[in-house]
Amino acid sequence: MSLTTFLQHCLTGISIGSIYALIAIGYTMVYGILRLINFAHGDIFMMAAYFMIFAMVDFMIPWYISFIIVIAGTILLGILIERIAYAPLRSSPRMSIMISAIGVSYFLQNLATYLFSALPKSYPSIPFLNNTIKLGEVSTSLVTFITPVLTVALVFVLIFLINHTKIGMAMRAVSRDFETSKLMGIKIDRVISITFAIGCFLAAVGSVLYFTPRPSVYPLAGSLPGLKCFIAAVFGGIGSIPGAVVGGFIIGLSETFIKALGYSEYSDVFTFILLIAVLLIRPTGLFGEKTEEKV
Repeated sequence: MSLTTFLQHCLTGISIGSIYALIAIGYTMVYGILRLINFAHGDIFMMAAYFMIFAMVDFMIPWYISFIIVIAGTILLGILIERIAYAPLRSSPRMSIMISAIGVSYFLQNLATYLFSALPKSYPSIPFLNNTIKLGEVSTSLVTFITPVLTVALVFVLIFLINHTKIGMAMRAVSRDFETSKLMGIKIDRVISITFAIGCFLAAVGSVLYFTPRPSVYPLAGSLPGLKCFIAAVFGGIGSIPGAVVGGFIIGLSETFIKALGYSEYSDVFTFILLIAVLLIRPTGLFGEKTEEKV
């Protein structure tokens, strides 16, 4: 493998890892607040792709306006799901809300099939993002180059929001002690809605970056990426934003190099082996904190 090819694969791996990181942050934030694995998050990511098709193909709206519509629609979808499917079960056993999340996942897949059919639909071309650029001997598309830059920028903004703003302080308080935060006057519903909104915003951005270089979208297109992003969150330590980012990068790079070596059929298998290994060796993940359950 030549140095140019190696650098090309590194850039591709970092790019796909950045997208995994964006989506994994959505998993880890919701878990940090509600102790809920939002299994529908990958399908929200898929619905964002259909929103883009709906805006650009059906209504011929320019891509930069469509991008805003996709973000707004995805955030609205996430908040509606939280209010309708999760909020009524907040005082129920944790298993009930998890089953609800699985039900929402299947609902979104079937809704997409009903509305858009099971046949793959072409994702609209965004000329700006598909432009080819050269970095020395390495040639790549603009979307591959800007994805990690945009991801790092968004992560820094998110960390600033959590550590230096009032809503961020409320999020940290709720993640530490849900009931005490409620007694102290923190508006729990508002905090949870904002958490879902942030996660869905990142999923919408990740959806545009992920599907732009890909030819089509179908109703199950979010299942496998969503599962990989969940594994990235677990690997990094679910509940930890830096952990989700590191986990996303590691899975993206590993997947890319396994495919580059000619073992494409084993790239997904490696991801699940990684999950099993992490759960056996370090169940809390790389950056996860050990917690003690009071009896």
